[in-house]
Amino acid sequence: MTKLSVNINKIATLRNSRGGDVPNVVQFAKDVQRFGAEGVTIHPRPDERHIRYQDARNLKPEVYTEYNIEGNPIESFINLVLNVKPTQVTLVPDAVDAITSNAGWDTIKHKDFLVDVIKEFQNNNIRTSIFVDPVLKQIEGAKETGTDRIELYTEAFAHQYSKGDFEGIKSYVESAELANNLGLGINAGHDLSLDNIEFFNENIPNLLEVSIGHALVAESLYLGVENVIQMYLNKLK
Repeated sequence: MTKLSVNINKIATLRNSRGGDVPNVVQFAKDVQRFGAEGVTIHPRPDERHIRYQDARNLKPEVYTEYNIEGNPIESFINLVLNVKPTQVTLVPDAVDAITSNAGWDTIKHKDFLVDVIKEFQNNNIRTSIFVDPVLKQIEGAKETGTDRIELYTEAFAHQYSKGDFEGIKSYVESAELANNLGLGINAGHDLSLDNIEFFNENIPNLLEVSIGHALVAESLYLGVENVIQMYLNKLK
């Protein structure tokens, strides 16, 4: 069964919009785990406009499932991850002012940098994953970095699927098959939702984990958090 990791950035965005501590991100992380989620994901950015670096520290003793911290490996992020020591770090090539992640790594161009960063995390017993587009040469490049896993950037799939174009899954299937042959674990995320997750999961061989935040939180406004998590878990069986 593919694991569901809930990205709680949007909860922090809601909190920050009014100041104070409502909703409380630590309590929300505890709740989603209680409701059945098998992981918690956060993506702190340098301006801390949603998840703050202190949130990452506060969550550490409360996340008893998989704890995944995503982000661009600038010095402050690297130091945070080494201090917190989550289950997994997912490296994302975000620009500082990016609203949300919008591209995977060029694993060939940035190979030497990724090798060094990944080695440092692995030396501290932190599993590594790198955000990649479904491009075969980038999957091959990911293998050369020494990463444990890749996270397939699924925005293109989600966009095509929403238009009724199911052929958009092909590059992801091919990428997953190559990753399996290379011994890379496979995660996925970005714009996955209740509408498309079952189809994606059924077609991607050996998909280990999906990270879902924006859609899950939006769906929960209508259906309730506990109910939505159970709906995802049923679709991922």
